[in-house]
Formats: sequence, C-alpha cells, structure tokens
Amino acid sequence: MAARVERDRTRRLITRWLPKARGSPAKGRAAIVFAIAGVLAIALTAVLLLGGGPEPERAPALPLARAAPASSAPPSASAELVVSVIGDVTKPGLVTLPAGARVADALRAAGGALPGTDLATVNLARRLSDGEQLDVGAPPQAQGPAPTSPGAGPAVKVDLNTASLAQLDDLPGIGEVTAQRILDWRNEHGRFTAVEQLREVEGIGETRFTRLRDQVTVQ
Repeated sequence: MAARVERDRTRRLITRWLPKARGSPAKGRAAIVFAIAGVLAIALTAVLLLGGGPEPERAPALPLARAAPASSAPPSASAELVVSVIGDVTKPGLVTLPAGARVADALRAAGGALPGTDLATVNLARRLSDGEQLDVGAPPQAQGPAPTSPGAGPAVKVDLNTASLAQLDDLPGIGEVTAQRILDWRNEHGRFTAVEQLREVEGIGETRFTRLRDQVTVQ
C-alpha cells in the first residue's frame, strides 16, 4: 500500500514539472521517461559528490635512514704481541699471539716441545708480554749465592721473569707461599721490568727485599 502511494506521488510530481504532452500518448510517455532519467542522473551526481566515503588516511612520511658514520678509531695497539721462542721446540723463531696469551700458547705456536724435553720447570700458565724471549728446555739457573773463589765471576742470579715456583722457593727468605705470590703477580701484571717491583708482592717487606735484591735479576 505504501509503495502504491509513493508511486502516485512521484507520478503527480512529474506531471506537475513537465508541460502537458501534445500529440500522441507515445510522445508523452517518452517525455516522462527522459524526465525520470534526468532526475536519476541529478540524484546520482549528488550522491557521488556529497555522499562519498571519507578520504583514506595516508601514512605519515618516515624519516630517511642515515648510514652510521664509519669509525675512525685506530685499532688497539695491544691487540697482539710478538714472542721469540728458542730452545727445544719444533719451529724456533718469532711467533705472533693475541694479547693475554700464555707460555703454553707460544709453545704450541712454535710446534711444541721436542721429544724428551723436560717442561717441569716451565710455567705454562704464565702470561706473556710483547718482546719476550722464551727459552724452552734451558737448564735451571743456579739458585742462591754460589760459592766463589778469588777471581771468580759473580754468582748467577734468578730471572724473575722465567723462574719457576721451585726456583723462587729456593731463594733465601722465600717460602712456597711467597714464591706463588711472585708468580701470581707476574701472571697478572706481565713481566717484571725492575727488581724493585718485588716490593709490590704481598709478604715482601723492606728487610726481605734487601736480602733478595742481589739474588735476582730482570732480563
């Protein structure tokens, strides 16, 4: 019923807007069709212009990525060290090792010790320093003051940088505990550069140092 009322209302509006058709009924119907088409075209245009959906959102522009500047810092000067390995090894000569390397690393880089080499006096765990010379298989140095005769040369001193635990233990006034502390200091700080650095070892006071200074050396 509502649809019929709406059609009658539309027909009356069209009849009011259009002039009365003259001539044949066919011409009148054609005029009505054209009028309806015009109304629909206007309505469609209005819908497209006014009733369109919201404009799609656009993503914000992202900043351009910048390449990180190349580092101009020079490589660390202590990244590696060079050690001279001599004595009873397969390939004696200079070896290049990373910083913090130990005697065992230098021995391995030189091809290992020759068969029958006694490594009991070699501290394989000792930390190496740049420019050091490692003499593998060298006979132990004389310990303590050696007896001398008139005209004899000075007694052989113990090298603080190559001495083993047993060699240090044999020094006057040095027991096993203090000898181990000397090795610990050497492993932590590297080579002794002066005999006076013994004062930095725990347990070595001025009196003990005075007794030791003529028995040790630094090479």
